[in-house]
Amino acid sequence: MSRTWASTLRLPKSTFPPRPTPNQTADRIQRCADNLYKWQATTRAENDPFILHDGPPYANGDLHAGHALNKILKDIILRVNVQQGRRVEYIPGWDCHGLPIELKAVSAADGKKMSPGAIRKAARKLAAKTVLKQMKSFRTYAVMGDWEGRWTTMDKGYEIRQLRLFQRLVGTGLVYRKYKPVYWSPSSGTALAEAELEYNEEHVSRAAYVRFRLVGDVKRHLGLDGVNGEVYAVVWTTTPWTLPANRAVAVHDELVYHVVKVEEDAVLVAEGCLERVAKVLLGEGAVPEILATVKGSQLSGLQYVNPLRGKKAEPQPIIHGPFVTADSGSGLVHCAPGHGFDDYQVCSALGIPGSAPVDNDGVFTDEAFPDEPAKLTGVPVLEGGGTAVLGLLGSDVLDVQDYKHKYPYDWRSKQPIIIRATAQWFADVESIKKHALDALDEVRFVPEGGKKRLEAFVKGRSEWCISRQRAWGVPIPALYDAQGYAVMNEETINHIILVMEEKGIDAWWNDEEHDSSWVPASLGDPSQYTRGKDTMDVWYDSGSSWTQMTDQADLYLEGSDQHRGWFQSSLLTRVAAHVGQNLATTSALGLSPFKTLITHGFTLDKDGKKMSKSLGNIISAAEVMDGSLLPPLKAKKGGNAASTKDALGPDALRLWVAGSDYTRDIVLGEPVLRAIHQSLIKYRTTIKMLLGSMHESARAAPLTALDHIALVQLKEVMATVGTHYENYEFNNAISALNYWVANHLSAFYLEALKDRLYCADGGGVVEPILMGLLRMLAPITPVLVEEAWEHMPAWLKNDKSVLHPLQQLYNAPLIDPSRLIYSEKDIKAAVPALMHTHANIKHVLEQARTSKLLGSSLQCSVILQVQDEGVRDLLTKYVDELEAMFVVSSVRINAEIPDQPEWHLQHEFDHGVIHVLPPNHAKCPRCWRYVAPVEDQLCGRCKEVVGDGVD
Repeated sequence: MSRTWASTLRLPKSTFPPRPTPNQTADRIQRCADNLYKWQATTRAENDPFILHDGPPYANGDLHAGHALNKILKDIILRVNVQQGRRVEYIPGWDCHGLPIELKAVSAADGKKMSPGAIRKAARKLAAKTVLKQMKSFRTYAVMGDWEGRWTTMDKGYEIRQLRLFQRLVGTGLVYRKYKPVYWSPSSGTALAEAELEYNEEHVSRAAYVRFRLVGDVKRHLGLDGVNGEVYAVVWTTTPWTLPANRAVAVHDELVYHVVKVEEDAVLVAEGCLERVAKVLLGEGAVPEILATVKGSQLSGLQYVNPLRGKKAEPQPIIHGPFVTADSGSGLVHCAPGHGFDDYQVCSALGIPGSAPVDNDGVFTDEAFPDEPAKLTGVPVLEGGGTAVLGLLGSDVLDVQDYKHKYPYDWRSKQPIIIRATAQWFADVESIKKHALDALDEVRFVPEGGKKRLEAFVKGRSEWCISRQRAWGVPIPALYDAQGYAVMNEETINHIILVMEEKGIDAWWNDEEHDSSWVPASLGDPSQYTRGKDTMDVWYDSGSSWTQMTDQADLYLEGSDQHRGWFQSSLLTRVAAHVGQNLATTSALGLSPFKTLITHGFTLDKDGKKMSKSLGNIISAAEVMDGSLLPPLKAKKGGNAASTKDALGPDALRLWVAGSDYTRDIVLGEPVLRAIHQSLIKYRTTIKMLLGSMHESARAAPLTALDHIALVQLKEVMATVGTHYENYEFNNAISALNYWVANHLSAFYLEALKDRLYCADGGGVVEPILMGLLRMLAPITPVLVEEAWEHMPAWLKNDKSVLHPLQQLYNAPLIDPSRLIYSEKDIKAAVPALMHTHANIKHVLEQARTSKLLGSSLQCSVILQVQDEGVRDLLTKYVDELEAMFVVSSVRINAEIPDQPEWHLQHEFDHGVIHVLPPNHAKCPRCWRYVAPVEDQLCGRCKEVVGDGVD
């Protein structure tokens, strides 16, 4: 008569749930993030902290998955360093000044009616509210840091430090005011830096060929005595609205130019452009008649008239321009030094002044067309300005066409910008460029290509326009005398900073215009001075954040767009601040603000498209955490019919980040999240199994060869994962971890250990394996690790020698070395042959299942015929454990094959031949191995475990 033996088995028992309980997530985050940060700040040694300096996110709007990518990468790195025994310092920050916040706080129309003080008050209120809202979201990602000690660029202390840094730059002569072209955004009403631009490849301009009449003794100079009409220079421009500001025409001294006959007139065209321009001058197919050929150097010094300058305007010169080529246009370039950087450089060197008859709103002023100002005044240059100008030129316009090309746009307003000369404040980059580039040689870049990218931005910059025409920002502390000349030096700045420390920075805008308190006594009559209205570029704001640190940061980590933004501004301000000091000493201390620079890509939707509001494909971190992007869980039979979201919490979000190659753009969508959820569920299933299988008695149980193999494999995977963590290769770490969990832990060790766990002494190395697994997971899924700790057996949690897994050192011993029986060297030598044999036996067993010869692998015996002496000796050494390792009922080495067995499968492999045969004995009703003497009787091992009195 059969009986049940279930009550005698040690089946796994754990309260660990298959999925997390969302109502407990907040408490777990507090323990695994906030409490852990405070614990390490007081426990880890303070002499060598790891400093991760936060690149401040912009306090404007809701967070998205890209924000989560950034903050979670930082948190993973912090946790890795805590595991390595270092104290970490991470103080979150926010960038709070600038145009987007100002425009969101007050509309453009309202802003024109409001005082600067009122605008600032509204902007500050919005930024402060947004900081708290974003911080709340960041903390749901289980990101640890000094949240209560957070900083913002609008903090008074921060702004004062920023002004002190500015004072140092002024003192070294690196800051100056100049009237020259800058990027100007009519839509935002302010100057912009290169880093604040984006380029529209689909922009369409009205391009035109225009002629200017040459004056003076030009016919004799060019040998054109037979020409009865006029001689013209033909230029091509994609910005005809800049023609009122034309002050020169540039040629290249080394290019060859032809004088072409056009009816009674003659026209100058570069030889390399003649075929293209002849179609405009003469029509398709016409053969141009060349009257003369000259080098560009012979044209320099000739003069022409620009009819837009007015009847009383002086003739203007043809000059040499090193930037002139025959690749496009006519080979003669219209130069407007008030609207072009190259134009400005070449003209200013010749003493040709620039003019920009365009106001802050991007419309023409009275100066655009002096003879009849009303015809252009008030016309927006980007909306009809070019057409209006061409209309005034009449027959001098030879051709007009739409021209699609790449054009700079304001990255905030998404509107086209112009280049416009205004009086702005600049920082000299040219004189510190070499020091900045040298500083980068000491920096580690991840990925390595980041160095070339950052170097390219630094090399391509000679100066930095640091002034903006907005109210919401840190003021440039300049005073202006009655003639409009700026007064700014170390003394005046120091005086202004002292007043700001007393009154607050808002007083700069709120005080009366001629408030005497702002003017130092050394300047004399204070009524002769007014305060400037410019504010500093927000990149200067955030780029000054390194002044909060006493040492170099170990790490800066931001998106790849920050090579031209925060990375560059931080580097330049720090290098500039040390100009004039002993740079050799400074370099030893770290001339760069960062020792390591990591950049990540952007988030893409499942179709590989960049996420944007206009496409409507932005995914929030909350949607990833609450399971909104995945199909709902199936309702259990008899349960609530309402669908339940598959919410795996912050660990799902974090595993997506860690499992992705962040050095490139990262895809986020349902297919990716399905894989992430499968991995998380696998982790949870494994942890539940390990938690339910831990027994205090196992600490004293003897270790088998199988246990030693598991420990060696654990040590190897932890070393691999640890190396990947140290190299910031988190996706490779996850791949190695997942492979170990699936192949070595689940498919090999736990499968082989089940018989011992359930039916024998409950021994094994489950506890060290669980601790090792949790250490590897700790930087990635801390909430899961925290939850696992909650469900640890009481005997383990009460053991004062066992630290919380989040607090453990990564490389701390997992098992007492005195318990080890086999040498690690011998086990490592045996593993390849054992695992190869195991894999091949599994292959034959699958064939047997397919042929319906067996169901369970225990329903067979195995004979291994091995000729290789070394492999045979190795297998023989561990023969007593092979049936457990391979999960079969019997394993024999080089035994005789039975005659005419009921069934027989064989398989050749590298070490010999595997024979799989029916079992040799009866099935034990307790352990189900086929090792019992007769049917329905216990095997010898089970009899011994169950004890006396068993029949």
